[in-house]
Amino acid sequence: MVAVIGDIHGCYFTLKELLSQIRQKYPYIEIYSVGDLVDRGNFNYEVVDFVISEKIKFTPGNHDYMFYHFIHHPGSEMGRIWIYNGSETTVRSYTNRVEEMHKHLEVIIKAPLFYNLEDCFICHAGISSYFKSRLPRKVLDNTEQIDKIMRLNLMNDNGILWTRDKLLNIGKLQVVGHTRQKDVLYLKMNNVAYIDTSVYTGNKLSAVVVENNSIIETFSVTTDKRDLD
Repeated sequence: MVAVIGDIHGCYFTLKELLSQIRQKYPYIEIYSVGDLVDRGNFNYEVVDFVISEKIKFTPGNHDYMFYHFIHHPGSEMGRIWIYNGSETTVRSYTNRVEEMHKHLEVIIKAPLFYNLEDCFICHAGISSYFKSRLPRKVLDNTEQIDKIMRLNLMNDNGILWTRDKLLNIGKLQVVGHTRQKDVLYLKMNNVAYIDTSVYTGNKLSAVVVENNSIIETFSVTTDKRDLD
C-alpha cells in the first residue's frame, strides 16, 4: 500500500495539511509524489525541503526539470522555456538560498522518471500510446528500455514529462499528474488515475491511497490561500 500525491507547485501549507491527514489515518504508509514540486505557488523552496525531509519519494515533473536545466544548462531548450512557465515564484523563493538551491536541484535530477511498484506505476505525465510500437508487448517486462526511451524523449510532446495523449494500458495502474482535473479521475479503459487537481489555481491538492493496483481511498485539501496570495 502506498499514497501518491499530485502536482504540488509550491503550495507548502496545503501539502502539510494533506500529508497530516494521510498520516493520521495511515501512519506508516510510504508516500510518493508525481512531481511538479515547484513553480506557480509561493513556497517552492519550502516544498522541496519538506519533501526531502519527510522522505517523500517523487518523480520529477516538467517544471522541476525546467528549473534544473535553467540553472545548469540555461542555453538548452528545457532551460530556455522555464521563464515562460511560472518560474517567477521559484526564483523569489530561492533568493539568498543559492547553496540550498543547488542541493535541491541535485536531489531533483537524481530522482527516477518513474517508480514501478507492486501496487502501481507512478510517473509525472504517463506513458503515452505514442510509444506503443517502441516498447515490449508486455511493457513492464523491460523497465530499462522504458527508462532509456523516455530519457531520449524528454522534450518530446508525447514524453513522460509532457504528454496529454491517450495513455498506454501497461497492465498495471498508472498514477500520473500533469493533466489538470477538477477531481481525481480514473479511466478504466487505460487503467490510469489522474491526480493533479490544480492546487495552484485555488482548487485542491489530492492524493490517492493505492493497494494492489486499486485506489482504496482519496484525500483532498482545498488550496490554502497563503500558498497563492
